[in-house]
Amino acid sequence: MGLVIDQRRIVSTLMISQVLGSAGNVSALTFLGLLAADLTGSDRLAGVPAATLTLGTAFLAAPLARRAIRRGRRAALATGYLIGGLGAFASFLAGESGVFILLIVALLALGGTQAAGLQTRFAAADHAPPDGRARAISLVVWVAAFGGVLGPSLAKWENDLGVSVGLRPWVSPLLVAGLLSLLAAAAVSIRLSAEPAVGGLPVAPRWKNTWAAVRVNRPALLGMATVALSQAAMVAIMTMTPLHMRDHGQAELSGFVIALHVFGMFGLAPLVGRAVDRFGAYRAIKTGAAILGAGVLVSVVAGYQPALIFIGLFLLGLGWNFGLIAGSTLLTSSIDSTHRLSAQGMSDTLLSVLGGFAALSSGFIKQGWGFHWLANLAFALAATVMVSAVFVQLRTQGSQGHTVSL
Repeated sequence: MGLVIDQRRIVSTLMISQVLGSAGNVSALTFLGLLAADLTGSDRLAGVPAATLTLGTAFLAAPLARRAIRRGRRAALATGYLIGGLGAFASFLAGESGVFILLIVALLALGGTQAAGLQTRFAAADHAPPDGRARAISLVVWVAAFGGVLGPSLAKWENDLGVSVGLRPWVSPLLVAGLLSLLAAAAVSIRLSAEPAVGGLPVAPRWKNTWAAVRVNRPALLGMATVALSQAAMVAIMTMTPLHMRDHGQAELSGFVIALHVFGMFGLAPLVGRAVDRFGAYRAIKTGAAILGAGVLVSVVAGYQPALIFIGLFLLGLGWNFGLIAGSTLLTSSIDSTHRLSAQGMSDTLLSVLGGFAALSSGFIKQGWGFHWLANLAFALAATVMVSAVFVQLRTQGSQGHTVSL
């Protein structure tokens, strides 16, 4: 009974920190492009702040994983949220002073909040029983939707209030993001136990040793690849969808489409988690890849049938959800305890790097070759996940003498 209560306390605390952190980050992101254009006098660099934030997440994922190994999840998460909060305050000061380069540097630190938010799903799985890991992960993923909705909803009010007291337009959401990140750090510091479930290690494994362990472990490698490739495919299509809709005279619908897409990403996460626990990670990964690929195909033909873009972006988000939860569950369940936390940090780094690269390159691909080529590449990523899942399941379960159900 005590273990059940402790698990509930852990997951509820992680959910609280996830809502606070995601609300702050999304609120800040809402106006970062406008702030960059205002500071530089050009739209050309408007996407740099968001890319920098993703880069900061990638840089900080591994150090936070090493801290979790040495000091436990509580210390790692609190450190990530604290770095992110300080980065938000520094970004606010840089934006208010009008120095673009300082804003970019400070946004690297704000990535700490996002890196901590990614680590919460693995922290939720630490104390969960093996047949309940996916559900624990899904609950933490699910509540990010509330932060994703709350952040943009508050951003306009925050900006209007800031302007009314004499602040530069678009900077006040960064101040709020800092406050919310510090509240998230306080929540995990006060409510989480200091003792990590996996047991602390005096020295974190080197990345080359962790990679060597993952590389020969097909299920773990599949889990890591599923998370990263699903992220890249989803981000590439999502980023260019508003422009694709504009090209077909549907720009006014883009806000509603992205809202439905976000619901697909997070709204059904608890059901997805239960499905992963019940039917297994392999089947869930293949289901997610199929849904992701279908979403891509529907999105690319939606220019001729406007209603299809709603279906396509919803499927894109749902397929990503399956990939994130099932891939994270498979990675956590497959890798040994010595390398588990380091492998999770490596997975978050890869997710952030590929997501950032997809966001940056998608515009060039669309501009140079068209949205259909971008969709072809995203579909190829989904197909790669599908084929890899079938191959790994056949090799892994077949070698153990099990009957493989595809």
